[in-house]
Amino acid sequence: MTAMILAAGLGTRMRPLTNHRPKPLLEVGGKPLILWHIERLKASGFTDIVINVAYLGQQIIGYLGDGSRFGVNITFSDEQSEGALETAGGIVKALPLLSETFLVVNGDVWTDFSYDNEFELKKGYLAHLILVDNPEHNPKGDFFLINSKERYTFSGIGYYSKKMFNHLEYGKQALAPLLFDAVDSKQLTTQYYRGAWHDIGTPERLEYLEKQLSANVQ
Repeated sequence: MTAMILAAGLGTRMRPLTNHRPKPLLEVGGKPLILWHIERLKASGFTDIVINVAYLGQQIIGYLGDGSRFGVNITFSDEQSEGALETAGGIVKALPLLSETFLVVNGDVWTDFSYDNEFELKKGYLAHLILVDNPEHNPKGDFFLINSKERYTFSGIGYYSKKMFNHLEYGKQALAPLLFDAVDSKQLTTQYYRGAWHDIGTPERLEYLEKQLSANVQ
């Protein structure tokens, strides 16, 4: 199975840290955020990784190269000329590089979630989302767990079928409408994860995670 790391965002909320460096290369715990993902994906058996880039994307390409020094094969989906296509648009552009069922991970989260490189979607389903407890910045959540009346937050981790995107035209477009359409058509499943998960959306959250990781090392 192919994994895709979303790394094309502008990192606006992380400024001034992202004025001259893309958010995936910001360091926490002694290594860039994106390297945490690559190492965990490798440990979970993923060897083929697609990464989309836009804002300051050449820095990411230069740092990671073809992935061989990290023990993986990295292919880049370059959106620098378009200026970032948002999540669904980025997936559509990268679709020829992805397997029939593929994993997508937001580049700006940190987690100890164990990915499954043999995951199979239920027959007729288009997506399977990993949900987590609602953080302070998203108290109302995004999606319901099956047989639950409580909303949880979408972690930015999901398994998808190419069929979910095959009909879409090339261009900038968000993922959320597709997900809610799949909910309405009963073609989406969810799973709750209670382990470590952090949305690194602001300098304050990055600093908090740094303190958490430092405390665990000591």
